[in-house]
Amino acid sequence: MRLKVLISAYACSPYQGSEFGVGWGFVAALARDHDLWVIVEEEKCRADLERYLAEHPAFGQRVRFYFLHKQRNRWLRKLWPPSYYWYYRRWHQDAYQLAQQLHQEIGFDLAHQLTMVGFREPGYLWQLGIPFVWGPVGGMGRFPWRFLPTVGLYGAIYYLGYNLFNALHSQFLNRPKRAAQAAGDGLIAMNEENHRGLLKYYRASNKICIPVGPPSVVSDTVVPKAHEEPLRIVWTGLHIPRKALNLGLEALAQLPDDVAWELHILGKGMCTATWERLATSLGIDGHCYFHGWLPREQALKVMKSSHLMLFTSLREGTPSVLTEAFSLALPVICFDWSGMADMVNETCGIKVPVTTPKAVIAGLAQAIEQLARNEDQRQALAQGALVRARDFAWEEKAQVVTAIYHVKVLRNPGIDAGKP
Repeated sequence: MRLKVLISAYACSPYQGSEFGVGWGFVAALARDHDLWVIVEEEKCRADLERYLAEHPAFGQRVRFYFLHKQRNRWLRKLWPPSYYWYYRRWHQDAYQLAQQLHQEIGFDLAHQLTMVGFREPGYLWQLGIPFVWGPVGGMGRFPWRFLPTVGLYGAIYYLGYNLFNALHSQFLNRPKRAAQAAGDGLIAMNEENHRGLLKYYRASNKICIPVGPPSVVSDTVVPKAHEEPLRIVWTGLHIPRKALNLGLEALAQLPDDVAWELHILGKGMCTATWERLATSLGIDGHCYFHGWLPREQALKVMKSSHLMLFTSLREGTPSVLTEAFSLALPVICFDWSGMADMVNETCGIKVPVTTPKAVIAGLAQAIEQLARNEDQRQALAQGALVRARDFAWEEKAQVVTAIYHVKVLRNPGIDAGKP
C-alpha cells in the first residue's frame, strides 16, 4: 500500500552527516514505497537537496521538498544556548501552518515527525487530525553521575546541568507528552535508553529503530595483524569532555610492557591540549599520534590500516562512526552505555560496564590486552563487524517504519486537531 506521507525533517541532506544524514537516510529509503512531501529547513539543506534533485530528477517524482527558513540569532545563542529552541519552535509553528495548507490540497494518509530527533521538540503535525508517527525519538537518558569528576571542571558543570534539565524536561514538558499520546503505537525510540525513558515519563509503548546506517560500501576483507606488528588502535571524534579519551589513555598506560600498541587519534577540540599533556605525563606519548582533522580519504586510510576502534564516549545517542568502523571490519571496544549498548554486541566488539572510573579504566585495559594477545578472537570480531554493518541498512529501517505506517493508517484512530 503506497501512502501519501507528510514528513517534517528539519535536518535532511544527502551530503551531510549526523541529524542531516538521519533525515536523508529515512526519506530516501521510504521513498521507494511511498509518496513523500517533506518540509525541510532552508538555510542548511536547500542547496544540497536541489543539487541532488538536479542530478537525480526521477527522485523528485516521489519526493517533494518544501523549504522554510528558520530565524537565527547567533550572538544570543552564544550568550544563552537554550535560546536556540525559541527559534526552532517558531520554525515548527511555520511548518504546521504549511502542513495545514498542503493537507487541504493533497489529503495525506499520515504525518511523520522525523528530525530533529530530540524529545523536547515534537513539532505540531500531531494536531493535523490524521494518523501520526513520531520518531526515532532521542535525547533522554543521562551522563553517568560517578564520571562527572573525570571530565574536567567545565565538563562536570555542563553535564551536571544536562542531567538536571533532562530529568526536569522529561518529567514536566507537556507538549512532548501530548505528541507521544497522539502517536500511540506510532512512537519510535532511537535506542533502548530512550525506549525506557518514553515508557517511564510518557507511559507510552514504542518500538526501537536505530537511526544510523552504514556507508554505501562495506568492506569484505579483514586487515590481519602480524605477530611482530603493534596493535594499531584508532580513536576518532570531537575532542570534548564527554568523549573521555582521558579514560582510554589511562587504560593504555596500564598495559604490560610486552604489549606493543599505537593509538591514532583523529579529530580536534577544546580537550586536545589537555589530552596531549596527559599522554606525556603517563609516559605513553611516544605511542600516541594526534592527527587532528584529516580530509575524509586520509582519515579513512588511518581507519582502514587499524586493527580495532577504541570508543570512550560517555554520552551518545547512536554514533554513526560505529557503523563506519563495522563497515571497515574494525572491532569496537566501548562502554556498555547509551547508544553504544544497542549498537555493539558480542559478535563485533567488547563492552565495558560503566561502574566506577577506576573499574572502567581497568576494563578497557583488559579488553585491549585481550585482543592484542588473541589474534583469532580479534579476527572473529572483525568478521562479525562486517556482518553487523549490514544490520543497520536503511532498507531494513524503512521496512520497520512502513509496517508502523500501515498499522496506523489501517486503524486510523483520528486525532483531535489543535492550535500551536
